[in-house]
Amino acid sequence: MTTDTLPRLHTEPAARPPGPRKPRPWGQIASQVFLICASVLWLLPIAFALYVAVRPYSDTRKYGYVSLPHHLTFKNFTDAWTQSDMKHFFWNSVLITVPAVIVVLALASGVAFVLTRVNVKLNIALLILFTAGNLLPQQVIITPLYRIYLKISLPGFLSGSGLMYNSIFGLIVINVAFQLGFCVFVLSNYMKSIPDEMYEAALVDGAGLWTRYWKLTLPLCRPALAALATLLTTWIYNDFFWAITLMSSGDKRPVTSALANLQGQFVSNQNLIAAAAMIAAVPTLVVYILLQKQFIAGLSLGSSKG
Repeated sequence: MTTDTLPRLHTEPAARPPGPRKPRPWGQIASQVFLICASVLWLLPIAFALYVAVRPYSDTRKYGYVSLPHHLTFKNFTDAWTQSDMKHFFWNSVLITVPAVIVVLALASGVAFVLTRVNVKLNIALLILFTAGNLLPQQVIITPLYRIYLKISLPGFLSGSGLMYNSIFGLIVINVAFQLGFCVFVLSNYMKSIPDEMYEAALVDGAGLWTRYWKLTLPLCRPALAALATLLTTWIYNDFFWAITLMSSGDKRPVTSALANLQGQFVSNQNLIAAAAMIAAVPTLVVYILLQKQFIAGLSLGSSKG
């Protein structure tokens, strides 16, 4: 006896109705609101400076700075570039910032490598010493430092005055001294996250101390070095305190401190000063854009260990 087989119908289970969406926790909403408000407050002065920079002085003098614009122009930018000789002061900033950043990263990477990969009894004490240097306010040592700079002699190719005072070399030295501790602290934590097995394999292959530092450690520290290079460029380039106190010649000062000269030359023309400030901020933005990926990758420096 044969039985006809009916085709089996594959029925899918009925889809469950979507349940109610879980409400976002109040903490997450509050944090997002806080970040939005902080971003607006951070960008508001920059937007206002740009707004003032594109308005002519006659417009703000007649209607005030907080008023609707009647005419917009970029003439303030061209005048700020030509009348303040900003190209010369930009070059002064380059002469100070580039060597200082290179020297800081070179010294900090070497010190951090010794502190993390060379067995020395004073490693922890030295790391604490470098870290404690960041806690010292600049204003505390300005008087003895000023007197020391007046007594230290330099050869003519490093200083036209023959002293550390009023020299670009002197500004490079003080910036290196104050930024070195932070970079040693960051790089030492980052180097601790490198697996020990890599160094053991390098030792088996006969790699010396210099080879382990130059060919193994530094290539792995590129994200950290790029992040620090971005921060150092911003900090040293924007330095105002040391350039004012340790430099007397206005033509030797960097672009940030040279902006103060515009206040004396153009006493009431705040539009011109705002335009010059916006021009002076361009190099730091360029550096951040070029090193953006490496900077973001280095935000979690040494977070996995140490």
